[in-house]
Amino acid sequence: MVLLVARVLAMLLLFLLPAGAAGVWRRGETADPGSLDPHRTSTSVEQHILDELYEGLTVYDSHGALKPGVASGWRISADGLTTTFALRPDARWSNGERVTADDFVYSLRRLMDPRTGAGYANILYMLKNAKAVNTGALPVEALGVRAIDAGTLEIALEHRSAVLLDALTHMTAMPVYRPAVERWGDGFARAGRMVGNGAFVLRRYVPNERLVLEKNPYFHDAASVALDGEEIVPVTDRSSGLRRFMAGELDSYNELPTDQIAFIRRTLAGSLRLTPSLGTSYYALDTRRPPLDDVRVRQALAMAVDRDFLADAIWGGTTQPSLSFVAPGLPAYGAPTRAAFADMDPFAREDEARRLIGEAGYGPHNPLHLTLRLDQGENNRATAVAVADMWRRLGVTCDFVVSDAASFFSYLGSGAPFQVARSGWFADFPDAENFLFLAEGDNRGLNYAHFHDARFDALMGEADVEADAARRQALMHEAEAVLLAKLPYLPLMSYDAPNLVSPHLGGWDANILDHHPGRYIFKR
Repeated sequence: MVLLVARVLAMLLLFLLPAGAAGVWRRGETADPGSLDPHRTSTSVEQHILDELYEGLTVYDSHGALKPGVASGWRISADGLTTTFALRPDARWSNGERVTADDFVYSLRRLMDPRTGAGYANILYMLKNAKAVNTGALPVEALGVRAIDAGTLEIALEHRSAVLLDALTHMTAMPVYRPAVERWGDGFARAGRMVGNGAFVLRRYVPNERLVLEKNPYFHDAASVALDGEEIVPVTDRSSGLRRFMAGELDSYNELPTDQIAFIRRTLAGSLRLTPSLGTSYYALDTRRPPLDDVRVRQALAMAVDRDFLADAIWGGTTQPSLSFVAPGLPAYGAPTRAAFADMDPFAREDEARRLIGEAGYGPHNPLHLTLRLDQGENNRATAVAVADMWRRLGVTCDFVVSDAASFFSYLGSGAPFQVARSGWFADFPDAENFLFLAEGDNRGLNYAHFHDARFDALMGEADVEADAARRQALMHEAEAVLLAKLPYLPLMSYDAPNLVSPHLGGWDANILDHHPGRYIFKR
């Protein structure tokens, strides 16, 4: 009887332990992942999760610094066109098998295979023949990757690249386990089927509820991983996320309800982490059809937005007003280029917007009505309502179509028609190219505006092959100026990274990429 009572008390104690006990990080994310197939993903939520389940040739540490991942080192040829990677011999899949160079050859070919439909493949178009393979002009075997032996991978490039090592940290460059893909097809990326090579393994996934991850004992640095696992909880409603954090149900949450910023600053100052990040907020305008194929309409809409009001009144000072597309904070790039009307008096700017919208043929006798698409979240809704009210001063009316994040980004990525769509971008790596490539004409998956401009593409093409660092940055500044003149994307704000972090969570280091790998996290 004594033993039975002790067992019952032990079970009760287990249920009464605070959330996140026993070395489990309960982290709130703003949405469910649309996919856990590294080659079919595009959002920061998916990147955060896949960073736990897979490891690429290179990775970012908790401070956002580039370091070796599966690769223990690399050698770059004198002409910069070939990089040879030595793979660490202790790199293992979560089933104990060795990760080899052939795994990366298979995975990169799958990424570029047009049958895969990877919307993010062009982030690695610097690989030799990558674009030709991805567009079906060459077979996958022509891609510039080869296994010299099990532990040595060679990557050949179309041209010198200043960002190859950074781009290889991205989820699209992560290896997938070929036997699982061949057995399960598109269903390989599910709990019970997924074989990864990261610090954690996916054990359970209940959509709209949680993903349960466990420590991977075969991870090469498992001895340094303090956590037993993670529970990743999608919380779309920011106020709900705040309440769950305050109740101890979440150890961290990477968003804030903007209407409660003052309360958070007052009561949770020790948990609030608001740090500069490489993020930008903007509206995408579908340039394929009227009325937004007219640059005058796009310019008028851009001029009518009061970004100071959005940043202060709507976002509570957690963002900065911006008339640039590239986020500030890139040392090599310097201050981003600003729209030509950035220094105009607000009243003169509104007068010019009225003139442009009238010149385009819209007014009392031909009113302009727009539909704005956005994903769920009170911050997004508040911003949309405020912007629609600003546009009303031009005689433009607006209604909204709201959907969950996975459906929203799937719709945009499909190429379906729209008029205005909320979007934002957090840099995959710290380089202006990773913002500007969103407007390149051949970026089929992420150029939501379907913008095509020969001058812009030519400048980006020159920057891609430019070996001189200063000249490369100058070309990208010129490209950003073209983008801000044509305005397929209407810049709104640059983000500070908003996080709530429990004092019981250690190893969470602020960095401009807002990157916080679980392999470095520990519970106090």
